[in-house]
Amino acid sequence: MKDKTSRISASMMCANPFFLQKIFSELEKEKIDYLHIDIMDGIFVPNLGIGLDQIRFMRESTSIPFDFHLMVHEPERILQLLELQKQDIVSIHYESTFQVQRTLEKAKNYGCKCFLAVNPATALSSIEEVLHYIDGINLLMVNPGFSGQKMVPSCFQKAKKLSYFLAENDCSHLDVEVDGNITFENAHNLCQTVANIFVAGTSSIFDREGIIKNSIEKLRRNISDHIF
Repeated sequence: MKDKTSRISASMMCANPFFLQKIFSELEKEKIDYLHIDIMDGIFVPNLGIGLDQIRFMRESTSIPFDFHLMVHEPERILQLLELQKQDIVSIHYESTFQVQRTLEKAKNYGCKCFLAVNPATALSSIEEVLHYIDGINLLMVNPGFSGQKMVPSCFQKAKKLSYFLAENDCSHLDVEVDGNITFENAHNLCQTVANIFVAGTSSIFDREGIIKNSIEKLRRNISDHIF
């Protein structure tokens, strides 16, 4: 059984860039746990994400910890540019570098938490190679690069398999973040697995028809009864 607290990471890729100050104020009022920041280089994935100037603006505008998802080739090249802080998370893809263990070690030198990002088609066995280098796993529910996608059907079963994989390796203490199409229903189902950090974007808290406060409250209710 797990006793890890469920947390929410608000996806900044899905937030309206023209109202960030207002959004930060609302997220702080609702005591959101992290700001999820997607960094993309157009090489590892065919898209571009949040830039360094935007990140600096966010640092100056809010005290909420950052949850970086590095969808870049050779992420070790940009770690020093992120000004990582102790309360932050940084997720690195297994396939993004030939030196994944060394890159994770380099990230840990900043004092932040280090997660391995796992794509829908990435075998869970890849985690075994880095178990002693990581604080958690970012389990992608969609193929990385674009918001608004539907969950890859096999990913829920993969989350269940991960629960048993971590238990068998005496690593159930690791955080497990789920990222991509985290609707209220999907969040509720995933909280029955080992997942305890939920990346919330257009499928939930930034739904154009919803109110952020109400959406966060609804999401919290849906992830409050995890059992694994």
